[in-house]
Amino acid sequence: MANCIATQEIHQKYGGVVPELASRAHQEQIVPTIEEALSIAKMELSDIDAIAFTRGPGLMGSLVVGVSFAKALSLAIKKPLIDVNHMKAHVLAHFIENEGTAPPSFPFLCLTVSGGHTQIVEVLGSNNMSVIGATIDDAAGEAFDKAAKMLGIDYPGGPELDKIAETGNPEKFSFAKPRIKDLDFSFSGLKTSILYKIRDLSQDNSDFVRENKIDLCASIRKSIVDILIDKLLKAAKQRGIRTLAIAGGVSANRELRRRLLALEKEGYKVHIPQFEYCTDNAAMVAIAGKFAFERGEFASQGVSADPRLKW
Repeated sequence: MANCIATQEIHQKYGGVVPELASRAHQEQIVPTIEEALSIAKMELSDIDAIAFTRGPGLMGSLVVGVSFAKALSLAIKKPLIDVNHMKAHVLAHFIENEGTAPPSFPFLCLTVSGGHTQIVEVLGSNNMSVIGATIDDAAGEAFDKAAKMLGIDYPGGPELDKIAETGNPEKFSFAKPRIKDLDFSFSGLKTSILYKIRDLSQDNSDFVRENKIDLCASIRKSIVDILIDKLLKAAKQRGIRTLAIAGGVSANRELRRRLLALEKEGYKVHIPQFEYCTDNAAMVAIAGKFAFERGEFASQGVSADPRLKW
């Protein structure tokens, strides 16, 4: 197996993802990346059974590049197409074969957290999933990145905030908690609370952020993780499900992983993906494609990118 990722460092210059630059980078890197993957796997294009690709959700420009390339390659080498839902692929990343690690058994709940999504997914089977809770505004990953920007941390700020927080005091600062009914999330109010806290405490001390950066990072991280864990546990109790998992870029967060693993002491079975399968990667699309291939579900040449693809 080969799982190659082409990073797009150009976004660091602009402090966030620029859609046009992202799609252009996709165009430039898609052929070299596939060639690298084939080389590592010691395979030829003729050796593959099918071509799995992300149909959505995501940035339209980048999706179009991937979908167009997959369709052209399918015609060229006469292999079937399999369209994959990006968020379902994150959940199915738990089924990538790893030595000594068993995949979660059905049913389980998966907290999918990234820069664009925050969801609780009830997973009854590889093709039987439903979203039972989602953010009504901003995603957890965006909250991490925006908070990091307030503290002067360069993009991508979320992972760096997580790193800095490791030696901080998570109880030093408190922020307003959203009160959202049922299993849905909201992070816009928390971001505002963080902004106002920094603004108010900086009025009498212009060096407030610099002097308290470590504790601010730890406190912000705790606030976001508290919200995620509280909702996940609420869902587990409502559904009577004792097997829990996380997926998506924010599932690499150290505190979130620790807090989830701590639930094993309360009788929960916990599944956490390897770091390389947390952020967007080819392996998760491949495993989703494998399940679809086994079911005989293929896409036609008329398939198109869908940036708002539903479950």
